[in-house]
Amino acid sequence: MSRFMSRFTRNPAKTGILNETNNNDEVLSPGKIIWKRFRRNKIAMIGSFILLILIILAILAPVLTPYERDAMELQNREEPPSSEHLLGTDRQGRDLLTRVLYGGRISLSVGLVASSLQMVIGVILGSLAGYYGKWLDTLIMRITDMVIAFPFLALAITAAAVLGPSIYNTMLIIGFLTWTETCRLVRGQFLSIKQMEYIEAAKATGANEFRIIWHHMLPNALAPILISSTLIMATAILVEAALSYLGLGVQAPMPSWGNILEPARSMIVLMNMWWLWLPPGFLIFISVLSINLVGDGLRDALDPRLKN
Repeated sequence: MSRFMSRFTRNPAKTGILNETNNNDEVLSPGKIIWKRFRRNKIAMIGSFILLILIILAILAPVLTPYERDAMELQNREEPPSSEHLLGTDRQGRDLLTRVLYGGRISLSVGLVASSLQMVIGVILGSLAGYYGKWLDTLIMRITDMVIAFPFLALAITAAAVLGPSIYNTMLIIGFLTWTETCRLVRGQFLSIKQMEYIEAAKATGANEFRIIWHHMLPNALAPILISSTLIMATAILVEAALSYLGLGVQAPMPSWGNILEPARSMIVLMNMWWLWLPPGFLIFISVLSINLVGDGLRDALDPRLKN
């Protein structure tokens, strides 16, 4: 038993992940342990690979397409896929492959910025509620309950209609409406962590409250925050697509996967012109699926109960 236990040591001041050794008895750092666990998850690695490909395609959009993003050929409107236009053309004669690749820039950026914004809001409010408690905790939790009480999509559509459709308003709307889950996660983690002995020791040494929260408590609450952020990024991509599809999100001529889907509201297009809606719809599906697979992989890799 002593030989078994000697392979593991807890490092609470960092991430709460157990240190372990490899076959050469070398002690692995928490980061290497997480990567080792994540790498063994084949499905998560596939999701990461697909997501990386989508990001590279979006970044290299100007290089990969011979057409300008908004260049119109009215004589070639709604043309099916051909050797000249691999994904066909839209209602204005624009090359759909070009639009889809540029649209990936917008959709993935909205997901990243919105998830980062909600994480900042959720972490700050959750930290304050969990550390200080009392009336501040009650106030923050009641505000959280109020936001959760409203149907998310209905509230997002209302906010988009009031603020006006734009890419920046879409980012703000998603970020300010999705922080509640992160806030509650961080609060719950802080309520547990602040009872730990090393927190009491930090207080006894005279460490200020900001240092205790930032250097001692937040790193130990990082795992659920990262997992929640990946899932919310997937949600942000879906919400952006929904708002843009309804004309309340990213506005033309700036492309996003959501507003490229807009012609699919016509039954004629839906049944007879698959190239106008299937490519952006598939990319929304595959990107959200990939992000969720990465989130599941992170959940398993960051689980402190796993020993290997």
